[in-house]
Amino acid sequence: MRRLNIISVHNHYLLAGGEDQVFESEARLLRERGHQVTQVEEQNAYPDSVSKKIGMAIDCVWSRRWHREFRARLQKSRPDVVHIHNFFPRISPSIYYACRREGVPVVQTLHNFRLLCAGAELYRDGKVCEECLDHGVLRGVRYGCYQGSKLGTAVLTLMVDVHRRARTWSNMVDCYIALTEFSRSKLISGGLPADRIRVKPNFVLPDPGPKTGCGDYALFVGRLVQSKGVISMLEAWKELSTIPLHIIGDGPCREQIENELKTGSLPSVTYRGRLPRAETLAAMKNARFLVFPSEWYEGFPVTIAEAFACGIPVVGSRLGAMQEIIADGATGLHFQAGDVRDLRQKMQWAWDHPAEMEQMGRRARKEFEQKYTAEQNILMLEEAYEFAMASRGKQVAVAEPESVTV
Repeated sequence: MRRLNIISVHNHYLLAGGEDQVFESEARLLRERGHQVTQVEEQNAYPDSVSKKIGMAIDCVWSRRWHREFRARLQKSRPDVVHIHNFFPRISPSIYYACRREGVPVVQTLHNFRLLCAGAELYRDGKVCEECLDHGVLRGVRYGCYQGSKLGTAVLTLMVDVHRRARTWSNMVDCYIALTEFSRSKLISGGLPADRIRVKPNFVLPDPGPKTGCGDYALFVGRLVQSKGVISMLEAWKELSTIPLHIIGDGPCREQIENELKTGSLPSVTYRGRLPRAETLAAMKNARFLVFPSEWYEGFPVTIAEAFACGIPVVGSRLGAMQEIIADGATGLHFQAGDVRDLRQKMQWAWDHPAEMEQMGRRARKEFEQKYTAEQNILMLEEAYEFAMASRGKQVAVAEPESVTV
């Protein structure tokens, strides 16, 4: 493939996660391949005044500043393709229209279900929820699905609905990247064009190499939030005092973990806080298995790919991406999402059968080598860019609005 000039766009969240890592890893991978990559980034911040909140709400739907400045950037750099990871909330879909005006193909990675669900996770009140798939995104306002705020949810769902009616999602993106076949099926159910959704999983760069020992503890790595199954995991471990568990991460559930550790209700749990990536990978290599108790569908957890790269089996929820990525009995074990008893039983079995788990770890490493290496991923990413560039001339012409009325 010829060397491309690529602009990669990402609006970072307040709490860094897998999306940020993928944004950086893909840019690094593309540069190593010889492509020119310009990273365009925005940082989230809490608005500290009413006027700023109103301004952010308007920008969420249509940012005039980003539309103007991004179009000027396109005119100056003339990229072959623009790859958008996340535009929410400050960049807005207005940059799609800047790309269309300048004739630049657009690739959009869908790391979550934001275009189908205000909460982005198809998850509510401790369980999977697909009401917005069945009744439209405005249903989320009833429950305040975005950060528990009905007003914030209204703004977000307005953005999604306005651009649905304007056919932005159908006409402005030349290629969508879904992270699993499961995600692709949900996105199609939500109305996105099936012929433009390609599946490309996340990957690990650089390859950390497999572990060499059996492992001394179970390990959890991730955001400490309810949807990740943290509360269920803590409940399970109250009766797993013989199995050491190390927790790496940060988030709203951190205070609960620290409080329970003080009371002594989790005697076998060690909380290690948020660690740099190198230290996290080192912790994986000393673990017997990874616990991944998420209770939402997930996109494609980089943590699971990293565990496989380290030769670590994963005990994960029988749900969404986890069910697709983890082969039960081969590269890990499944348990019923949110079922504390089932989780506890699978943890105990995994701990009591180290030889079997080591064998699963070796299979997990082979799975990584076959599917989740940088060498495999760059080919799929380049194919997505080729598809977008070939498709750009086939899309219908769409008038560009100077703004969107809110």
